[in-house]
Parts: sequence; structure tokens; C-alpha cells
Amino acid sequence: MESELLTPAELAAKLHKTAPALAQWRYRGMGPKFVKLGSGVRYRASDVEAWLDAQTRSQTGQVIPSV
Repeated sequence: MESELLTPAELAAKLHKTAPALAQWRYRGMGPKFVKLGSGVRYRASDVEAWLDAQTRSQTGQVIPSV
């Protein structure tokens, strides 16, 4: 199955973040999975959706188990 590839700038705009913020997430191992293509970075739309699903909470104090 084919999934749309997003640039860091495209994903940052969708998440109301900045591309440098996404770079920090990658460095810290946070955020959605990403693909390295040479020196470039892309995000699969399906990985972004899966990450967003994992961030879903039903109350403010709910903790997500660490993986």
C-alpha cells in the first residue's frame, strides 16, 4: 500500500509547529516515525496518523505507556 510522503515543512504546517521543532523531536526520539532519503527527511502520512492516534487521551492526567 502506498502512503503519501510529507516534508518536514508540510508536516509542521499541519501540526502548527515549526520544522526546527520537528528536527528536535527526531533528535530526541519523539514524534512520528520518519524516513531518511539521502540527506532528506520525509514522513509517511500513515505513520503520522498512527502517532496521532497514540497521542489521543480521554482525560488530561492520562499517561501513555512508554515503548
